[in-house]
Amino acid sequence: MRTNRRFAPLWVVPVTLAAVAGTSFAQTDAPAVLAIGATAPMRETRMMGVDGKEITLADAAGKKGTLVVFMCNHCPWVKAWQGRIAKVGNAAVLKGVGVVAVNSNDPAAYPEDDMAHMKDRAKDLGFKFPYVVDATSDLARAFGATHTPEIFLFDAKGKLVYHGAVDDNKDERSVQRPWLMQAVSSVAAGKPVATAETKSFGCGIKFRGKSES
Repeated sequence: MRTNRRFAPLWVVPVTLAAVAGTSFAQTDAPAVLAIGATAPMRETRMMGVDGKEITLADAAGKKGTLVVFMCNHCPWVKAWQGRIAKVGNAAVLKGVGVVAVNSNDPAAYPEDDMAHMKDRAKDLGFKFPYVVDATSDLARAFGATHTPEIFLFDAKGKLVYHGAVDDNKDERSVQRPWLMQAVSSVAAGKPVATAETKSFGCGIKFRGKSES
């Protein structure tokens, strides 16, 4: 079971062993995770969105901050949180925080993660923010993202202030600690984020192969 690098407490996502069984976790070809206080890498890399337009992280940045969500379509963990991702992401946009959802998975491994399914998912969830393809998986590697869903929130100065889970439970009815929602509210208000890192669970990113060049 993957844990974050900052020794988050064990109660972060209370799931049963049965829920964990069979789930794919972090893979090993990603570098160390982006540190709190770091700036986003590859800000000028263009990525294709579900609207048929290319966008960069710099383009997506908001005046009050930027939320980057690594997600996909097939993962049951993403499916458990995707409604909340849409809700928090759409609210963040209204508060001046830029949002971009990124799919770094290789659709050759999971066809459900192709662009056609991305378009359907964004429409079904009512995304008011871009959902883009990390066509080489290099953005995920640069962030040190290893699974879906995985959250990176930057403040108005472009510094990473939150990394980890959406909240503390797959079951929305049992959530007690809505970390991402609280972090977005703090960033939008220009205030420090109380909890900078949490342990998060998810399916391992199915990285595309690195090019020979």
